Amino acid sequence: MTLTVSAAASLNQVLPPIAKLWEQETGNKVIINLGSTGQLAQQIERGAPVDLFVAADTKSIEDLDKKQLVFSETKALYGVGRITLWHREDSSLQIKELQDLTRAEIERVAIANPDHAPYGIAAKQALESIEIWEELQPKLVLGENIRQTQHYAEAGNVDVAIVALSLSLNRPGQWSLIPDNLHQPIEKMLVVPKTAHNPDNAQQFARFINSSKSRPLMQKHGFILPGEEPVK
Repeated sequence: MTLTVSAAASLNQVLPPIAKLWEQETGNKVIINLGSTGQLAQQIERGAPVDLFVAADTKSIEDLDKKQLVFSETKALYGVGRITLWHREDSSLQIKELQDLTRAEIERVAIANPDHAPYGIAAKQALESIEIWEELQPKLVLGENIRQTQHYAEAGNVDVAIVALSLSLNRPGQWSLIPDNLHQPIEKMLVVPKTAHNPDNAQQFARFINSSKSRPLMQKHGFILPGEEPVK
C-alpha cells in the first residue's frame, strides 16, 4: 500500500525521515509531494488524489473543510513554526535583525510569496510590524515556496532570505530567529482529504507524525506543539 502525502515545503528536512520510520514499521510506502501550502490546497480542490495534506497553516485546511473537501474529524495540529533571517555561511554580511535589511549593502531579500505561502505571510507581517515592508519592495524576490526561497539564498542569488526555522536548523548557514511577536502564530495542521484512496491508513500515518516516535524529530527541526518545550 502506498500513501500520497502533500506537504508544506518547510517539512523538507523532517517529513522524509518520519516517513521512513513509518515504512519500516508498517511496510507501507509514502510518496511525498512538497510545495506551497496554498498551491497544494488548490490541487486538492481540483480533485488531486491526496491521502494526507500536511499544511504549513490552519487556514488552508479550514477553507477546505468549509467546502466539505476533507474529513473534519481528522484535523489535527502538529506544530507551530518560526521564521529566521538566513544567509550563507561564507557571507561577510552582518545580519542579525530585520532592520538590517534596509542597509544599502543588502541589495536582494527573498521571502516566500505571501499570496499563497504561510511563511511568506508571516515574513510580510513581521516586516510590516517594524514598518519597513514598503521600503523593502525594490529589494524583494519572491519564492514559490519556502524551500525555493532558501535556495535563492543558498545559491547566492539573494543576500538574505526569511525562511523557516525548520530549514535553518541542522544545516550550514548563518541565521537568527525573528521574534514571534512580530507576526501571527504559524500554527500547522494536517488532515485527510476526501480524495484520499487510503483514508484509514492516512489517518494512522497522521497519528504517527504526532506520536512519541516522531515528536523528537519534529522538535529537533524546530516544530513544537503548544505546551511543549523547544529543543535547545
